[in-house]
Amino acid sequence: MKDRKRKPRSDALRNHDRLIEAAKDVLGKGGPDASLEAVARQAGVGIGTLYRHFPSREALFHAVFRRELELLVETAEGLADGPEPVAALRGWLHEYVVLVETKRGMLGALSMVMAEESKQAYAELSARIISAVNRLLQKAADAGHAREDVTAEELLQVVYALCYAREPGPDWRAQVLHLLDIFVEGLKR
Repeated sequence: MKDRKRKPRSDALRNHDRLIEAAKDVLGKGGPDASLEAVARQAGVGIGTLYRHFPSREALFHAVFRRELELLVETAEGLADGPEPVAALRGWLHEYVVLVETKRGMLGALSMVMAEESKQAYAELSARIISAVNRLLQKAADAGHAREDVTAEELLQVVYALCYAREPGPDWRAQVLHLLDIFVEGLKR
């Protein structure tokens, strides 16, 4: 008889998702030293449940970061077919700023545990993001709504520069999004 791996129970899947959402919030605000007990509490589970799903702090960080990248890819791919390419691009960039905010809170921990295997997984997701954003840019350019000489890589560099030009604080996101909106207006033809 072969050993078969059972599918996770629906409550286990819900707990897993709630833990990732709670970790995004708690770790994004508290950084690498944020309390895992606070993550479990916000998710409505015990600390043992957290450790059953994520055996280490680093595993939890990677799960949050990977989930955020996957959502960014899905969002960009979905927006590429929309009727308003510049509005779609702006909306996607706003989502990207949220990822940077989360990552910024976890940056120290992520950089310490970034193994070669993790870099490979993130490289594949990054390539998909670049491809989808290039499609958004091309669609906006083809419609005559945006410059044709901007690449996804350049756009993402600008977003990072805007994000890291501001010190973290309660108004950080609003300030970065305001600057980003000014930049997007400059992309228009």
